[in-house]
Amino acid sequence: MAVKIIIDKEEKHTRARLGRLSTPHGEVETPIFMPVGTQATVKTMTPEEVKDTGGRLILSNTYHLYLRPGHELVKEAGGLHRFMNWNGPILTDSGGFQVFSLGPLRTITEEGVTFRSHIDGSKHLFTPEKVMEIEQALGADIAMAFDECAPYPCDKEYAVAALERTTRWAERCKASHQRKDQALFGIIQGGVFKDLRERSARELMEMDFPGYGIGGLSVGEPKEIMYEVLDHLVPLMPRDKPRYLMGVGSPDCLIEGVIRGVDMFDCVLPTRIARNGAVFTHRGRLTVRNAEFARDFRPMDEQCDCYACRNYSRAYIRHLIKSEEILGIRLTTIHNLHFIQNLMKKIKEAIREDKLLEYRDEFYKQYNEG
Repeated sequence: MAVKIIIDKEEKHTRARLGRLSTPHGEVETPIFMPVGTQATVKTMTPEEVKDTGGRLILSNTYHLYLRPGHELVKEAGGLHRFMNWNGPILTDSGGFQVFSLGPLRTITEEGVTFRSHIDGSKHLFTPEKVMEIEQALGADIAMAFDECAPYPCDKEYAVAALERTTRWAERCKASHQRKDQALFGIIQGGVFKDLRERSARELMEMDFPGYGIGGLSVGEPKEIMYEVLDHLVPLMPRDKPRYLMGVGSPDCLIEGVIRGVDMFDCVLPTRIARNGAVFTHRGRLTVRNAEFARDFRPMDEQCDCYACRNYSRAYIRHLIKSEEILGIRLTTIHNLHFIQNLMKKIKEAIREDKLLEYRDEFYKQYNEG
């Protein structure tokens, strides 16, 4: 098996667990947050800088790399690892979420999804078989099956149809996936309907994937509903296989997801808000580009020891951002990724000591007060 997880400890008071995820490009500790390198790069960062923040496994996007530069070119370059100079593990999503986000630019049929490129309007068809061809050419350690992500809100009839198509497409993905050094994960769908989530999990587990993504959450539903779905779904998932909550990356959702037994997370949030001049701090989110920080010579977060906070002030970083200097968003990105990776480190320490709920309460008290 190309990828497997070994569970070293389960927390006494929650479903949280410590594990080791082994891949062809090394072993990583879980729970883990994966920085998003959409187009074979974590925006503004070198691979070495990503590692310096604590990043060990990154995600790249099948849809974007198919359109530009093309999966065949990446394969010719020796695969995604060599192309982007990243020697750690990589996960590629299926492109399903991006395709379904195109709205009127795409048409769903049983065969697949016909869509127009957001770049030049050219017409393309993603089928499960085509997505497997792309992901195998990219050569990531983990590939995700092609699924249909139901929007929120949607009625149950729509959620059922999307779930059934996701199951059929998962079967086709598995049949066409041949690469032995790459693990193919199935994606559980079902919207916010607990019985549908249970059905999707059961159908995919019958196919015996080496890991499972939880898709279709963090798409606009209240966080309390997401947590309820996880409370119901995660206990039904295999203990000895990775559990991956897709598209989740705010500090509170990471803590709550781990409490409920999730092993893997990814999200563009830390890097996206950084490019908009906002950062996570121990006292909540701070928009450093705001005028109130023009003469604030403190670091972005006085409790942070990242490169940006050790060396630069809020006033200076605000100046860079307002002047549209690239260094400004590089520094906010470095900080945000360091903050999230440090949060995951603290979460692991709390699990090890059976004090995760205490850590959550302490974190929230300071974070929400700020």
